[in-house]
Amino acid sequence: MKKLRIIADQNMPLVEDYFCQLGEVELMAGRAISRQSIKGADILLVRSVTRVDKNLLEGSSIAFVGSATAGTDHIDLDYLKNNNIQFSHAPGCNAEAVVQYALSVFCCLKPEWQKSRVGIVGCGNVGGRLYQKLRDLGVQCRVYDPFLNQTQIADLCLFEDILGCDIISLHTPLTQGGQFPTHHMFNPQVLQQIKPSTLLINAGRGAVIDNRALLARLKQADGLQVALDVWESEPEIDTALLKLVSIATPHIAGYSTEGKVRGTSMLYKALYNSYLADQYSQPNIVEESRKNRLNTAGKDLNQLLLACYNVKADDQRMRKALKEYPVSQGFDQLRKTYPQRREYSYFKVSKGIPLSPKLKTLGFSGL
Repeated sequence: MKKLRIIADQNMPLVEDYFCQLGEVELMAGRAISRQSIKGADILLVRSVTRVDKNLLEGSSIAFVGSATAGTDHIDLDYLKNNNIQFSHAPGCNAEAVVQYALSVFCCLKPEWQKSRVGIVGCGNVGGRLYQKLRDLGVQCRVYDPFLNQTQIADLCLFEDILGCDIISLHTPLTQGGQFPTHHMFNPQVLQQIKPSTLLINAGRGAVIDNRALLARLKQADGLQVALDVWESEPEIDTALLKLVSIATPHIAGYSTEGKVRGTSMLYKALYNSYLADQYSQPNIVEESRKNRLNTAGKDLNQLLLACYNVKADDQRMRKALKEYPVSQGFDQLRKTYPQRREYSYFKVSKGIPLSPKLKTLGFSGL
């Protein structure tokens, strides 16, 4: 039985535990993966920072590419198909983490978010999950997604209606073709239509917002609040824009421990089910079951959510790092050394507290 050579992004937790029985697993920084480094490898496992295309793969022996991400805009899918290279990714693996990122931003910048009207652009794995949780909490929502209809989403609306919401949260993939391209969907004209009191969040893809136009809009200093987790030209982000946004983070919205592990697991299962079921047994990976008890005494919902994950800490780390290091180096270092972050399901709360129904809706355990 041939032992495979596997190149994997070092930011994929448990990748060695899952894949080591197949052969040699070599961990690398995602941006360091090159044509030379994958020479002789059979499997390539990446995250969003690695561009997988002809320039990387031509002449290689790679037979399977897996991306532990929901998006695929860093993958040349046509090249893979035309060269008979199998591909799998992990849609939805980090959806819960991104929803909790958005909620943390709500708590920090719009404390009255439960009384606000929230506009969601893109209602797929992340946007759909955010929409359902907000609906279950009684929050008024509007949704723009041209690929859905009113029978699927009752609160579907025109794009123009989104721009009048108190909070606008972007969760769309980056596309440049087709009937509804999302590249620079938020262009200068659109950004000028957003009212000054709005909170705008982008945790999807950086180029959905024209960053130059956003910089110009924020220079008006009229009260618009912006939280950016994704940026054009990452990791060489615009530091002038960084100074003006209310919350800045280095593309880590989906970086929960649970989300990363799901991504690794989904890729292994895809590879196993396609090629390996008759050769290898499923690995027995023991995931942590211990729950951390959350002190709920005297806390309102915002305080409890921020006790689990406060996005302001990530914002402060980013601003500090980009003062001390070159921009691209600091951006990537933050992602590489990102501290452990747990999802709500990790936290156990007491039964019978006044907030129990809302906490149960959000996924806390112990209720």
